[in-house]
Amino acid sequence: MVITGLVFAGIAALIHVYIFYMESIAWTGDRSRATFGIASLEEAEVTKALAFNQGFYNLFLALAVMIGIVVFAAGNTTVGATLIFVGAGSMVAAGAVLLCSSPSKASAALKQLVPPLLGLLSLALGLSL
Repeated sequence: MVITGLVFAGIAALIHVYIFYMESIAWTGDRSRATFGIASLEEAEVTKALAFNQGFYNLFLALAVMIGIVVFAAGNTTVGATLIFVGAGSMVAAGAVLLCSSPSKASAALKQLVPPLLGLLSLALGLSL
């Protein structure tokens, strides 16, 4: 179960790196605008600074999880698991906030919160056995 938890946490981190890319680097591009429901280039330009900042939050969460995986794999289970639980737990919480505040974005929220949730549950179960 521990390996499963680390894999799901890693997938969650990669998803959040991609979200960082879309929000902080490619926000005004067609794909990012379509993904986030931004109809016009003008609207994307107006919200660009907010998206840029938000993208970095996603990157920092991903980095916490990735560093946690590396530290865990290097043998420091406590520090590694703590980083994973904090980073992935924050991903789950952010996805839950999106789901509750914007039910129309349920698909995006579930993509954001299900992989880290599976990682957390699997890792917790694996560590408790």
